Amino acid sequence: MAQAVQTICRGRGWSCSLEKFIIERTVYSRKLVLVYILDLLSNYREILGTDGKRKVILALASTFLLVQVASFPISLTLPSLANDFNITITTAAWIMVSELLLLGSTVFLAAKLGGRYGHNQAFFIGIIVATVGAGGAGFAQTFDQLLIFRGVQGLGAAFVTGNANAILASYFNPNERARAYALPITAARFGTLMGLVIFSVFLEFLGWRAVFFTFIPLGIVATILSIPLLTLKQEKSIHSKPAIDYIGAFLFVGAIAVLILSGLHLHQGEESFTSGDAIRYHLPMHVVFLGALIIFVVFERLVKNPFMDFNLFNNKHFSMALFSNTTFHLSMLAIMTMVPILVEEGFNRSPVFIIYVLLPHQTLGLVVPVFAGWYYDKYSPRLLRPLAMSFIALGIFLMGMFALKISFWFIPLLLFPASIGTSIFNTINNAVILNSIGHEHRDFASGMMETTRHVGHTLGATIAASAMGLALPAGILILSFEESREYYVRGFQIGALSVIWVILLGAAVAFKHKIISDSD
Repeated sequence: MAQAVQTICRGRGWSCSLEKFIIERTVYSRKLVLVYILDLLSNYREILGTDGKRKVILALASTFLLVQVASFPISLTLPSLANDFNITITTAAWIMVSELLLLGSTVFLAAKLGGRYGHNQAFFIGIIVATVGAGGAGFAQTFDQLLIFRGVQGLGAAFVTGNANAILASYFNPNERARAYALPITAARFGTLMGLVIFSVFLEFLGWRAVFFTFIPLGIVATILSIPLLTLKQEKSIHSKPAIDYIGAFLFVGAIAVLILSGLHLHQGEESFTSGDAIRYHLPMHVVFLGALIIFVVFERLVKNPFMDFNLFNNKHFSMALFSNTTFHLSMLAIMTMVPILVEEGFNRSPVFIIYVLLPHQTLGLVVPVFAGWYYDKYSPRLLRPLAMSFIALGIFLMGMFALKISFWFIPLLLFPASIGTSIFNTINNAVILNSIGHEHRDFASGMMETTRHVGHTLGATIAASAMGLALPAGILILSFEESREYYVRGFQIGALSVIWVILLGAAVAFKHKIISDSD
């Protein structure tokens, strides 16, 4: 040990006593950390060096926050809504479905419209529509009115998210995009945290309408910050796109809508698969989806200017990045589906404890994406994406195997690897998708990025709910907590293992992507 210390000291010009070595080493480490932090700040200052880029980031960050607040924490309002409108929780959950349905099914169309008429304009219109939808939801006097305004919110969010990626690609170079993405994604995570904390207080003291009214000032701020986008220079090519194939658009929107709706009833144990209602619902919905998809593909092959150019999927880098994007978002919704069930049915805790489990997960998203974006733009580490997905798989595995074998208060620690992985992957994979395809196709890339995200969300919730549902007996609801806990534990483990294989497949594709890139 002493000899090794002396060798290191002589190499760095330090004193050679063990005590002084430790002091010098500590000082050196601190200086090194400071150097990296200063380099990080300098790099982000670099991409925000022009007035135009600062305006773009402010617009994207504010709207990402708005969209995230308008979606994820809304589940907290369901009990209050059910009580106020005298409906069941299941019925109340349709306010989430209506928003997701319009958002997920129309986001690719919104991106195409942006490519045709201007991404900045489409983005701005989306903010206004989403804000109007939020205000209308707050004033809704019937549940049907609330559903309609939530759908309007989803449509507005489709125009925001569908065009945001294309806008970012327009104003930031490929070696800047990971850092550029990190800032809006961080804002989105902050939106989730704000929703979880503030909305809980509002629901306790002000009621569910206050939650929706919160979106109005946020929307106004986002609108004001986005006005400069209307004056920023845009490439002329966006206006020279061919006319949109609206028949193909209709077929595609319909197919995605059916896909989203097809997995809605997977929440009632094995009856979801064996009952008459299940057969009459799920089987026709899946048949309709496959039929609509086949019709869409055949039609697109026959038209001169198709709504979706399938030839672009021949770009292996682009397609593989989209596949990894799908599996990533699949894992995210699987976690969000299984964790509440684990908390309530596995530990017999009230829903408020869900916030405790997910809060550290969301908090890491305020810091890690910033470092991930900087690191990726600076070093382009091709193993970072598969490593991040492997971390997600590890976190889900730990949750599935050990969540009910330790104290409830240590659950966030099991989720820690997944929290790190998600915070790293999302930022850099978005950049990879946009960097994998020609700039002239950024509307297609933007739309497909968001479409695969929502398809992943749908598949993740479906897989998790299906796996858990198959592990539950028909009479689960009449069993005591002690009697039912074993079944929920088994279901949670089956769900976790099902998702792990999918996310590892995504990691393998991301690794294969690295090999292909290295060989180019």
